[in-house]
Amino acid sequence: MIASQKVLDALKAIGLNLYERKLWVALLARGTATAGELSEITKVPRSRTYDILESLADKGFVIIQNAKPLRYVAVPPEEALERWKKRYEEKVREMQERIDNMIKSDVFTELKKLHQKGLKIVAPEELTGTLRGRFSVMNHLASLIKNANRSVDIFASPEALMEIYRNHLDLLFKAKERGVKVRIATTKISDPDILKTLASLGEVKVVDEKQLPIEGKLAIVDDTHLVLGLTDFKNVHESQLLAVWSRSQYAASKMFKPMFEAIWKSGKNI
Repeated sequence: MIASQKVLDALKAIGLNLYERKLWVALLARGTATAGELSEITKVPRSRTYDILESLADKGFVIIQNAKPLRYVAVPPEEALERWKKRYEEKVREMQERIDNMIKSDVFTELKKLHQKGLKIVAPEELTGTLRGRFSVMNHLASLIKNANRSVDIFASPEALMEIYRNHLDLLFKAKERGVKVRIATTKISDPDILKTLASLGEVKVVDEKQLPIEGKLAIVDDTHLVLGLTDFKNVHESQLLAVWSRSQYAASKMFKPMFEAIWKSGKNI
């Protein structure tokens, strides 16, 4: 049985390369086989087949039988995928430990000094960039909220606000505890529990779409950092979300802060 393209694409998504996918699927269909047999079935070059099967064995997808010639057995899908999942979890834990150790080391201190030195010679207009994809946009917003000192002003569509609520609620509460003034404006909050939670953060207002037909996402932090959404959270795939970030006091406080204040003034307290 030849696996469908859907299956091969799914295996690609979890990190198996083309040859690994071909060989494991073929081995699943055969149960057990030699490298030569699998090379014939899959058209994977024989010279590469041994290395690829070793890689699959290391990842938990294949068992090598100690025979002459060597034979290979496919690990059942449910067990193979569970092994691969645990392998990834171990890698993540190892990477987290390395990052934590780096943050505590003099290496991190040196990196911070380099960054601070670099900022002194960079013009404000150069500290601007494009954020692509939900992960990138939300991560950058998280960093800004985490480092806020005075104020966080957010205007967001209901969809964008839900993303912020799910991902950054704890950061917003910590900002409030530090004395940061948090203001949130949106066009609609239908869940009363979410509404109540957001209201406890600081000031929250709902804007009448008919009175002020404006959509999007705008975040201004400390009147210096600006994040401006360029795509619609509701109608665009998360990988295609686009936003602009700028560390410009002029743009944040003189251009976009008046816009936020106009939105804020037109809203109703909840």
